[in-house]
Amino acid sequence: MNSLGKLPRRTFAKATLGTAVALTALAMTAGSGFAEGTVTIASWGGSYQEAQSKALFEPAAKSTGIEVKQETYGGVSDVRLKVQAGAVPWDIISSGSGSAARAAAEGLLEPLDYNIIDVSTFYPTLKTEHCVGSDVFSTVGAWNTATFGEDGPKSWADFFDVEKFPGKRAYRNKVSGALEPALMADGVAPEDVYKVLDSEEGIKRAIDKIRQLKPHIAVFWKSGAQHAQLMKDGEVDMTTGWNGRFDVAKKDGAKVSYSFNQALLDYDCFAIPKGAKNKDMAMKFLAEISKPELQANLPLHITYGPTNKAAYDLGVIDDALARQMPSHPDNAKLQLPVSLEWYAKWEQKASAMYQDMLTE
Repeated sequence: MNSLGKLPRRTFAKATLGTAVALTALAMTAGSGFAEGTVTIASWGGSYQEAQSKALFEPAAKSTGIEVKQETYGGVSDVRLKVQAGAVPWDIISSGSGSAARAAAEGLLEPLDYNIIDVSTFYPTLKTEHCVGSDVFSTVGAWNTATFGEDGPKSWADFFDVEKFPGKRAYRNKVSGALEPALMADGVAPEDVYKVLDSEEGIKRAIDKIRQLKPHIAVFWKSGAQHAQLMKDGEVDMTTGWNGRFDVAKKDGAKVSYSFNQALLDYDCFAIPKGAKNKDMAMKFLAEISKPELQANLPLHITYGPTNKAAYDLGVIDDALARQMPSHPDNAKLQLPVSLEWYAKWEQKASAMYQDMLTE
């Protein structure tokens, strides 16, 4: 697998923070000298947005004097509607990198100014012309320890094996992160997954594998908050999902564990929608939350790794915590980095095929 310095990229969805909310910090003019102003940020809610708020948004509001308003949103489809209507309510969106690539290809995002946003100490591939990396995460297979103990499924073949591991499953309702596990469960080596998926036949093979599991899938989850709640409530015996959400759920008492083996290594990013009212202020705010001092805060609130590698040099993230990060070398080498190129080429077609299967 790739070392972190050669990390490729990803895709990842919405949750609720109640409804659209303003969870934020009124700015205090302090050290950075930026002019006061306001930015509205849309993210996915739940423990993820709470972690972003505590680690990034509130400290940046304080240091820049910029007031932050927070909302939740449904992803690229929401951005498309707002841009087409010429009524964009957000200045910054939190996005999966694959979704951001698709949005950029559709002309829905503003190009970022890297003369303002310093990415000189970022891992090389965790930024694009239109999206700057915010965190590294993994899509994993998690299991209910009340059902299986600590010795749960350790591979996607195990996850799909309903005889060896009987019980209810949950699976994502979108194609992002859904097809790769199915192919590995069907015997495709991780390094060959995207070669097989590079055709309609390969996509169909993955979907057929999920179709076989469908009678055992109790819920096709729509958000990180939902799949975490499913495990907290014990509604399912195993589910796909994002590692940090499960770690937060476990701290809250959920009987859940997971493995990084064959997980999908991915990243999220921040972007500015086309036509954002406070584009210049948003660019300054992105520069602030990309600094290593703020990025180092994120693992303290949710186990997602920083995209600014200088964050590891500040002494804020101790070794024990660093070893829980998806991007730690010991974990990264077990995983399949998600291919941005594949999603740019095939996501639209694969999504239509996947939705057809879901509605059968």
